[in-house]
Order: sequence, then C-alpha cells, then structure tokens
Amino acid sequence: MGTALVYHEDMTATRLLWDDPEYVSLVRKTQVLGEEELQALSGQFDAIYFHPSTFHCARLAAGAGLQLVDAVLTGAVQNGLALVRPPGHHSQRAAANGFCVFNNVAIAAAHAKQKHGLHRILIVDWDVHHGQGIQYLFEDDPSVLYFSWHRYEHGRFWPFLRESDADAVGRGQGLGFTVNLPWNQVGMGNADYVAAFLHLLLPLAFEFDPELVLVSAGFDSAIGDPEGQMQATPECFAHLTHLLQVLAGGRVCAMLEGGYHLESLAESVCMTVQALLGDPAPPLSGLMVPCQSALESIQSARAAQAPYWKSLQLQGQCGQVLGCRIPPQAPCSGYDSELSLDVTPVPTSPSTHSPEGRPPPLLPGGPMCKAAAPAPAPSSLLDQLCLCPAPSVRTTVALTAPDITLVLPPDVIQQEGSALREETEAWARPHESLAREEALTALGKLLYLLDGMLDGQVNSGIAATPASAAAATLDVAIQRGLSHGAQRLLCVALGQLDRPPDLAHDGRTLWLNIGGKEAAALSMFHVATPLPVMTGGFLSCILGLVLPLAYGFQPDLVLVALGPGHGLQGPHAALLAAMLRGLAGGRVLALLEEDSTPQLAGILARVLRGEAPPSLGPSSVASPEDVQALMYLRGQLEPQWKMLQCRPHLVV
Repeated sequence: MGTALVYHEDMTATRLLWDDPEYVSLVRKTQVLGEEELQALSGQFDAIYFHPSTFHCARLAAGAGLQLVDAVLTGAVQNGLALVRPPGHHSQRAAANGFCVFNNVAIAAAHAKQKHGLHRILIVDWDVHHGQGIQYLFEDDPSVLYFSWHRYEHGRFWPFLRESDADAVGRGQGLGFTVNLPWNQVGMGNADYVAAFLHLLLPLAFEFDPELVLVSAGFDSAIGDPEGQMQATPECFAHLTHLLQVLAGGRVCAMLEGGYHLESLAESVCMTVQALLGDPAPPLSGLMVPCQSALESIQSARAAQAPYWKSLQLQGQCGQVLGCRIPPQAPCSGYDSELSLDVTPVPTSPSTHSPEGRPPPLLPGGPMCKAAAPAPAPSSLLDQLCLCPAPSVRTTVALTAPDITLVLPPDVIQQEGSALREETEAWARPHESLAREEALTALGKLLYLLDGMLDGQVNSGIAATPASAAAATLDVAIQRGLSHGAQRLLCVALGQLDRPPDLAHDGRTLWLNIGGKEAAALSMFHVATPLPVMTGGFLSCILGLVLPLAYGFQPDLVLVALGPGHGLQGPHAALLAAMLRGLAGGRVLALLEEDSTPQLAGILARVLRGEAPPSLGPSSVASPEDVQALMYLRGQLEPQWKMLQCRPHLVV
C-alpha cells in the first residue's frame, strides 16, 4: 500500500453527502446566475464569493475526500492527501462561510461512519482559523473527536466566536470530544506546535483510539502566511504528520484547507506528502522552547478537558507531583542541585561523515536557555529548508546468522558486510565481554551498519548482539557514533543497561534508561525511570518524558537498545521506535539481543522503514506509581528542558 494524491475530475461522479437539500439547490443555482446576482447572494454569507464554477469545484473538493477515505479504508492505499479548493472547515449545514462551500472533512467523516461503519474518528484541524463548521456538526457526537488550534487573540481574530475558546468542549453526549486550543498571540513556532501535540492532542488521541485520522490541513498556520502570522517552518508539518501516523494503524487522510503564502504553502504540502510516503522528517530549525503564551493556552485546554479524559486526570496540574514518595536524588559529581552543567557544551566542528553536509543545530544556548531566539525572516528560513534525497537504503538488518523465520518487507536489506577484523578487535579490546567470537562477529556487523548510516548510505537499521555483550556493544556504538560524525546522540536504553562510566559529560549524549529501579535525574543528560507497568503509563512516559527530552535535545543519531530484561512487548517496542523515528532525520539504530524473537526484529524493521506500528488498543490508566515517577522527573528536569513544560511559569 502507498499514499494517494487525489485531485482528478472523476471525483464529480462521487455522491455528495449533505443533509440540507435546499442549501445544495441554492449553491447549484449559482452556475446560471449573473454577476450582480452572484454578488448579492455572496453578501448573504460571511467571506464568501460565488462564481459560476463554484458548485462544480465544491463538488470536486467534497468528492475528493470521499474517494480518499474509500481508498484508505478499503486498503487500496495506506494514507493520502486531497489537494482541493475550495476548502471546507468553516462551512456549516446550511451556510457557506469563510471561502468554504461544503464541509469536505465533515462530509468525509460522515461517509466513513455511514459506509464503512467506523465508530471513532479523529479530526485534527491545524489551519490557523477555527473550523467552527466541523465543531458545530459534531459537537454532540462522541464518535468524532475534533481538535483545533487556531489564532484567537482572546476573541479578536476571525471568526470572532466565543465558542472558539478552550472551554468550548462539546455538549450533551459529545462533552469532551471538542478540543479547542486558542492561540492568543501570533508568532507560534515549531516548539509550540510540537508541545501542543505531545501534551494535549496525543494523550487524548491514544485514549480515544481512533480508527481513522482526518486532517484539516490548512497551511496558513505556517511561516510567512499573512493571515496566520505564525513562525512554524514547513518541516514542522512533516513532524506533525509523522506523529499522527502512529494512530489508527497509519490510516491518515489529509485534506487541504487554507494557505495564502504560495512558497510556504508549497513547501509545507511537500513536507506533509513526504511524511505520508514514509520519508524521514527533516530536523526542525530553531530552539525548541515553547513560549509562555503557548503554555498558557495548552494548560487552559488541558484543564478544560481534564474532567473527560483519564489520561489528564491522574496527572493533576501538569508538572506537580501528587503525593510522590520518591526521594530527591543526590546530584552527581560535576552537577549542581538544579542539574546545571558546570561546563557549557561546545558543539564540535562539522564532520565529513554528516550525510546532510552541514553542521547540526546547536544545543539551546547551554542548559539554562530562557527563551527562543528571534525568528528569522520567512524567506531565510525557507531558503534553509533542506529537501535532501532519502538514502539509497531506508532500513538494513544486520544479524549474525540468517533466520529463515524472519519476514521482512522487500526493500529492507539483510546486511552481508562487516567491518575489518583489525578495526573490530581494536574497538572490542577494552571490553572483556566482546572477546568471544560471536560477540566480535556481531560487533563487526554493527560497526559496518553504523558507518553506513553516518555516511548517509543507510537511513536506519537493526543489529543483534549476544545478551552478555549488550552493554559493551552499546558502549562501542555510542563512542563510534560520536567519533564518526554524530554531534548529539540520544540513547534510549531499555532493561538492565547502565550508562557507560567513561562516557563524557559534555552535553553530546542524552542517556535515557527505561527500566531502572527508581526514577532518577542524575543530570540533565542522564535520566532513568522504571518501566511503566500499564500501557497508559508507557504512553505517558513516551509523550510526557521521552519525546519532550528528545525534541529539546535535537539529536542527529538515535540508538534504541533493548537490553536484558527490557520487558517490552513487540507493539510497545514498535511504537517507541516509530515515534523516535521522527528525530534525527530518521537515523535510528535499534540494538537487540540475539535471542530476541524474529517477530520483534520484523516489526521493528517495518516501522523503521516508515510503516505504522500496530495499535495498542484502548489505553489503560497509568498506575499511581507510574504517574509519580513521571511527575517527579518532569519537576526535576523542566528548568533545563523546556519542552517538558505544559504550563506557564508564574511571574512574581
């Protein structure tokens, strides 16, 4: 299955689902009206300009959505984008509004329910204007979860509606299924958008467990647009799309809404399509520090939604520890009690191994960065956008011995090569556990794979190692990565794997251990947490800790090590790998034990090449112990890692 791009005129053959025949008849008549009559009719609506071709174009747009939904839900394609005009999310049941004639996304949702029998549909509206038409149509319907962020400015921005504020949460049976995130200032950027997804949308979406994701994809929320006046760069929409693809088995249907800066619109659409195709998202530009106004809006929306969603209730006020019994950890050598480094990280020079041929972005001004730097002009950011071709090999699997039971997609390569024996032995020499022949063989294959990733020939990979050599192999992988091109390396170690004692405290490595005995922030670059016991706790750990740290750190290489006693089921490991794939341009290396099941290697290979992870099903509630550990760590780390914040700081 692939990605559909729907725009052909055959869409006119699709039946228009609209339950107000008088309104449809009114719009149909515009085909024969004269100019003065069209002007008079347009004046009866808000921001509408009818033309004799309006009805034909509006039918095409609505039909595109139906054709796309049919293709996705019948399995003909995995996902898709409908490039349509006119847009639809402002249109109401009997009223055109805001350039919108028929509500394309709402019609598609109704069609998915009626024809395909769906019971849970998520609509994500990232247009800069509030899609009040969608809200009105589904505000009492618990089968549709509608999320909209929009420029609001306390009601002073079009469409000037009180019901666009955060406390409009639906009505009747639909209470809690309308989620409004009002932006009260212009200039929201990449960090603000990603924070909104991690701290508001995705916790609710996983709990809702949608069968289909529809996106009202308006790009007037991108940089340069005169309507939105926001600062999110085009590659941000690749990240947003990627985060949505872990839902609903990857069944994502995006439909074009607004967008009035042609260059920004084109680049943003291109980024969205690349993400739908499974291409890795380019690194985000700028500092990942949400602004205070964005945090105020996110906290307001979370508070409004908390009565209706278990994923928000246990956490209470974001960032506060409720009855936490975890004692504070003593600071380790070289770090003060607030985890601040005593040495400012110094970025190394660009390496010839960098596949992009450019230096990576710097860490945010040392650990105590207070605010994001002023955004450059739109043209300069767009000029910096690097549309690099994908590596020739997307995913490679390096096993010490072929396994006939391992089923891989046809474009995933089983690696044959290995590093030179002398080089492998040199790296293995400091580690006694790597002296055995099978460990040396595995290490040689890992080094060969890692070099291919650092040279830009391979995007992601999976390597196996004997369980007894897992810690030493991971240590070598980290050192090799840092010495051969990686400027900042994120290591997510699961199970019984300790941070290598000789790993420098220079800010180039962020070590996150999931499976430790207790929650501990030993430094801002050394974090450990117990493995959550419930699926809800695991999701909270990923969304509330792992991804905020990762996006704040902005690595250019990610290592995921499933060590002894990691305790992860295949679908959970796949979800973690899939979500981390949004970092580092998709350069993710997964390290497994040799005795791991072929099914685990197969599922990881599929998600690393861009397929959606399997659904975890309805989310269970996180245990109180999991919540306490998460809140403790967030409280310790928020002063340094601003992406962990989901509430504003109080100004005294």
